[in-house]
Order: sequence, then structure tokens, then C-alpha cells
Amino acid sequence: MAKQAQPISPVKNFFAGGFGGVCLVFVGHPLDTIKVRLQTQPKPQPGQAPLYSGTFDCFRKTLVGEGVRGLYRGMAAPIIGVTPMFAVCFFGFGLGKRLQQRKPDDVLTYPQLFAAGMLSGVFTTVIMAPGERIKCLLQIQAATGETKYSGSLDCAKELYREAGIRGVYKGTVLTLMRDVPASGMYFMTYEWLKNILTPEGKSVSDLSVPRILFAGGLAGIFNWAVAIPPDVLKSRFQTAPAGKYPNGFRDVLRELIREEGVASLYKGFTAVMIRAFPANAACFLGFEVAMKFLNWIAPGL
Repeated sequence: MAKQAQPISPVKNFFAGGFGGVCLVFVGHPLDTIKVRLQTQPKPQPGQAPLYSGTFDCFRKTLVGEGVRGLYRGMAAPIIGVTPMFAVCFFGFGLGKRLQQRKPDDVLTYPQLFAAGMLSGVFTTVIMAPGERIKCLLQIQAATGETKYSGSLDCAKELYREAGIRGVYKGTVLTLMRDVPASGMYFMTYEWLKNILTPEGKSVSDLSVPRILFAGGLAGIFNWAVAIPPDVLKSRFQTAPAGKYPNGFRDVLRELIREEGVASLYKGFTAVMIRAFPANAACFLGFEVAMKFLNWIAPGL
């Protein structure tokens, strides 16, 4: 059984989650750029080498060709979206827990925590889908040599001009397919690890910084272990020319399996896993620090 250290406050979760999300982006965005470029690189012609041979080759070529700024390309979109997105994510998790409690001191089971996490994934998709679409397009355009968008706002305007709101929200179903189960795994794993790492007789709220970092980092790895296949499909679909995949993710899946095999669903695996631990460790540490601060300044909120 999962132990709740104190009454659940979705409002505090909202503000603390926003701060945690900002921490995650600053730590994790460079490897997110590598991940998207690996996932979306074109299939090489016969006899030609691929654009990137792997994670470290992509990192080196990006750094040499574009400098450190290249690793942070497209970060404006997730920074603008990440604070409300993670705020809503953690709010959804807090609300999901609250809705399953009959009394404020009820202890939730791990399946209940998984269900609460899935609710958070539904909440975040509204914000996440357009941000992901813009981010992916900006991340790959430098690799193609074509500068179609001058920045996040220009990209959003151009997408809306070309296809309306549907163009901005292209890939929403795949974002849901990725985030709902992955978010359930994310939060359940974090709560489980916190309970395991809490010394006998102590409260989870008193967990040390290294243990919070460890629990948050592993939760990120479990999250991406579930999320990578739909994330590959989402990246391909969101960066494809209009009309290329008329039947949505089914066309993307068929093409990937036919041309590159099942292993293609795990493109960017190394970059994702290298990024997952430090980025999510930073996220949960930021969340816990912000939560303690909020409990101190507004104990009754």
C-alpha cells in the first residue's frame, strides 16, 4: 500500500508541478533534441550511410555544426508550455488521488495511483500536443538545411495558416496513446520507490535529496520504457508533410515496420534513457522543494 504523507492538495500540486517541469526542460532538452532527430532522420539510400549513426554521433554533429544553441533548439515551445503542462499534470495526479479517497487520510493502492497518473496524462495532452508538434518541427529543420520557421511563434502561426487548429494539434491521438499509460507508470513508480526508500519509522516527506533524485530518475526511465514506441510514431507523424499518412498512426506504424522493422519503434532509445534519469530526477526534486515551500507559506491551502 502507498502511504500518503499528508492531505492531498491539487492546487499545491499545480504550482509545484510547474516548477518541477521547468527544472526538467533545462536538464533534459539537449537529449530530447537528439532523440527527435534520430527518430525522424530519413532512411538512407542504398549504399549511403545514415545521417546519424547513433546518439553520440548525432550529439557530436549537432554540437560541431550548430554549437550548444543547437542542442537547445526549439526549447521556447516546451518552456512556454511546460510550466502549465506540468502544473496541469501534477494537478491531474493530485485530483485523481483525491477523487479515489473516501476520507482525506485514506491510503491509496498502487493500482489507484496508476489510475490517478493516467488521468494526469489526459489533462496534459491539450497543452502537450501543440507544443510537441512545434518542438519537433523546429528540432528537425536545422538538420534538413531548410529554415522554414524563425521560431516557435512563427511555427505556430504558419501551422494555423496552413491547416487551422487541426494543423496545430496534429498528433493529439498519438500524444494520448503515449502519455496516458506512461503517466500512470510514471507516478505509480515514483510513489512506490519513495515508499521503498523511506527508512522504517520515517515519513516520505522527509526523504533525503539523493533518494528523491534516485526515485525521480528511475520513475522517468519506467515512464519512457512505456512511452517510446508511441513517441516514435508521434514524432514521425507530427513532422510528416500534410497528407502523407491519411490513416494516421496506422499508416506510420505500417511504414516503419515494413521498411525498418520492429526495432524502429525504439529509435532514440539510448538518448531517451540517458535523458530520462537526470531530467526526471530534476523534475521531482523541483516538485518536492516547491511543495515544501508551499506547505510552509500556505499550510491550509
